[in-house]
Amino acid sequence: MKQVQQLDRVVVRFAGDSGDGMQLTGDRFTSETGRFGNDLATFPNFPAEIRAPAGTLPGVSSFQLHFADHDILTPGDAPDVLVAMNPAALKANLAELPRGGRVIVDTFEFTARNLTRVGYATNPLEDGSLDGFAVHALDLTSLTVAAVREFGLSRKDAARAKNMFALGLLSWLFGRPVAATVAFLNRKFAGRPNIGDANVAAFKAGWNFGETTEDFAVSYQVRPAPLATGRYRNISGNTALALGLVAASHQAGLPLFLGAYPITPASDILHELSRHKNFGVRTFQAEDEIAGVGAALGASYGGALGVTVTSGPGVALKAETVGLAVAVELPLVVVDVQRAGPSTGMPTKTEQADLLMVLFGRNGESPVPVVAASSPGDCFDAAVEAARIALRYRTPVMLLSDGYLANGSEPWRVPDVASLPDISVDFATDPDGFLPFSRDDDTLARPWAIPGTPGLEHRIGGIEKADGTGDISYDPGNHDRMVRLRQAKIDRIDVPDLEVDDPSGRARVLVLGWGSVYGPVAAAVRRVRKAGGEVAQAHLRHLNPLPANTGDVLRSYDKVVLPELNLGQLAMLLRARYLVDVIGYNRVRGLPFKAEELAGVIQDVIDGE
Repeated sequence: MKQVQQLDRVVVRFAGDSGDGMQLTGDRFTSETGRFGNDLATFPNFPAEIRAPAGTLPGVSSFQLHFADHDILTPGDAPDVLVAMNPAALKANLAELPRGGRVIVDTFEFTARNLTRVGYATNPLEDGSLDGFAVHALDLTSLTVAAVREFGLSRKDAARAKNMFALGLLSWLFGRPVAATVAFLNRKFAGRPNIGDANVAAFKAGWNFGETTEDFAVSYQVRPAPLATGRYRNISGNTALALGLVAASHQAGLPLFLGAYPITPASDILHELSRHKNFGVRTFQAEDEIAGVGAALGASYGGALGVTVTSGPGVALKAETVGLAVAVELPLVVVDVQRAGPSTGMPTKTEQADLLMVLFGRNGESPVPVVAASSPGDCFDAAVEAARIALRYRTPVMLLSDGYLANGSEPWRVPDVASLPDISVDFATDPDGFLPFSRDDDTLARPWAIPGTPGLEHRIGGIEKADGTGDISYDPGNHDRMVRLRQAKIDRIDVPDLEVDDPSGRARVLVLGWGSVYGPVAAAVRRVRKAGGEVAQAHLRHLNPLPANTGDVLRSYDKVVLPELNLGQLAMLLRARYLVDVIGYNRVRGLPFKAEELAGVIQDVIDGE
């Protein structure tokens, strides 16, 4: 009987060619880890090319999973275990593996040709360069081919199951459940049972290899995390956002219409929503970005919850129609899943560099509310909030996610529908005294009249309207009034105050964040406090309008640190508005912040460096 060692947390990274099935492997390992009851966070990382050249550094795909017996906030700064399916995967990821970390490699792929392709002059498995790591050099390919020989597959097809062998080995190493993975493989390959049986056999062979080989003397156990009572599922940011939109349409009592053009990393929202026709969802895959947002705005005019989803380049194309939505004052949710730019940039990498564009990237004075999600699970709540604002205030709303949130996942407690806000809408129906651009006393929103309602006929379009009547107007005074009314409507949106986490009440340094930096910032703050440092933390969800107490919060601390995955966009706005010398910490590498990195920055600011 092998020894079982207890751990409180582990970070595992699977890496290989984009065709090696690393995302599937990581996803299955994640599903079983969630089923076991650990808290977890994931970080898929893959190339932009559909099939990059095999065995090359640009073609490396990886999937990192951090799981623990306690609450965690990030997918981990660095892996404890690296599974490298070829030399490229080893070279691309080894620098992030701490000394003493465990490396599992497929020796079959370490041929002279593959080594040369990625710049290895000698074989790292033989030249001593890996002496600082616990290396398990295994011929995973040959072991897999032997395990599935009875199914009569070609060697090439048999070797494709090596990711399942690796998954079985890692499942044994960390005591993951296996039954659900077997059932998943049988379902996935139901139409090709011999392929399905081969993958199941490879998976079981990997498990049994770990149990019997002398190469692994110890297995590890990470106990379940204490989570609040409820029903949980593992959820990615894109899926959570899609379900949030469905929930919002249900709470509003309106059909949901999505007009969208496929774009990485937002396309999965379109895919997910297309599965929910039974909830009154209609999805329209348009011929381009402009058609997508135009259809969504048209659906809104017709009385639906109109939504469009895209990434940065698509937001640029949608700008004119968003400006039209501002002018005609109709609800519209525009989802921007940010990626590294400019232009095509790095479409599978993450960034926070669209903030200034969504705030100001339209002609004329065209203010829109901006809401930013902070975690994969929070994408659900952010979507409901964006819809609430759009419907209540008759305005387009920009909802910001990013590639890190979209593709990452975490356990999500499924909310009770009764706990969701009532965002139902009252349409205008009474023709007596109807004025299409009259104003609600509280919100300044104009009436929403569905086309065809008798007596409520009115003009629509982008030319300036007269206050109240909606008649076309070129009067300078009216234009000034309408511009100010539209701005005032946004300014009076009900936004909760900015909450500050300052346990001691003695901190002189505040770390402020927005969007997906929440997890790394919170993890960094934990580290600093554990080391004896005093630091406060706050996080902005509403970026326009900002919470009313934002200025007071910023001015109550000696120093304010603002990490952003851009060159300081929000920092610039806060300095200008509140005259506070915000200290920006900025990176644009296409990767999320690491908690250790931010902890060092925070400590330096506390120390006055």
